[in-house]
Amino acid sequence: MDRTERFYKIDQMIHDRRLVPFVDLMAALEVSRATLKRDLEYMRNRLNAPIVWDRDAGGYRFDTPHPDGGAQYELPGLWFNSGEVHALLTMQHLLTDLDPGGILTPHIQPLIARLNSLLGSANNTAEEIRRRVLIVGLGRRNLKLAHFEKVGAALLRRKRLAITYFARGNGQTTEREVSPQRLVYYRDNWYLDAWCHLRGSLRNFALDSLQHANVIERKAREVSRRTMDEALGPGYGIFSGRNLQRAQLRFTAERARWVAQETWHPKQKGRFAADGSWLLEFPYADHRELIMDIMKFGADVEVLAPDDLRRRVAREAAKMTQIYAAAPTKPGSVPANKFA
Repeated sequence: MDRTERFYKIDQMIHDRRLVPFVDLMAALEVSRATLKRDLEYMRNRLNAPIVWDRDAGGYRFDTPHPDGGAQYELPGLWFNSGEVHALLTMQHLLTDLDPGGILTPHIQPLIARLNSLLGSANNTAEEIRRRVLIVGLGRRNLKLAHFEKVGAALLRRKRLAITYFARGNGQTTEREVSPQRLVYYRDNWYLDAWCHLRGSLRNFALDSLQHANVIERKAREVSRRTMDEALGPGYGIFSGRNLQRAQLRFTAERARWVAQETWHPKQKGRFAADGSWLLEFPYADHRELIMDIMKFGADVEVLAPDDLRRRVAREAAKMTQIYAAAPTKPGSVPANKFA
């Protein structure tokens, strides 16, 4: 039993029995006299436990708290062992990395201080984790945190948003009123699924493309989860919709060692062919993001179906071939491809 578990056991025994002799605590915890004394001292000094030695009764008990007393003693409803505390601290590090502007920091800092205290290494535990855990975010775009706050406020208060939105796909900027439905964190970037009152349908907005955002004191339109999933959920990635097709891809046996362990879609189907290649099938509604994912595998992937996707990928591969052909030749820079 580690130290945090011992703290919980001590607390439980004194609560249940009201008075516990020193030898009973030693026996239950299976520790030495010196270790038990250190545990009791730590609980008093670091966790504000009102544990006192009752000489007359011959045991430890909780002192009666004074109404004007100092720091309150409280154990969390769920007690964590050291491994769980380290996992929580690591998750805090992940949250901090997702929140580079510090929206969450003031709210989670008390939790981090408490976790560090439980580990008994308040000076360097979180810092050690930050040093030992490296988080690499690829493709992350800059996000104005003021916009994030307003989107979050409107989402939870169920209010509408007035936004100025720059659509990268067509290069147009529009003024819109939207009813936020849910926030999505996808590939290191934040998106908002919302009912667009300008278009009269569900739309997906990249938060980093918001130029202005203000909460409107009007009740947001509610969209059922089923409708959300039908319109935005089943397709491939962030480009999803109702008109679904099924992509069928074949990866070489060499690449299959990696791809067979990857999740491209929650409803994907995959199997190994006799030659060791990996056959992957999943639904998609928009080809743009899918083509980008396919292209990065180069000659290690072949599009089997549908024909429209196969032709689009072939055209993109031909463009890349032309670009490389026009560039200075470098040995091994242009591999043969299977896109045609």
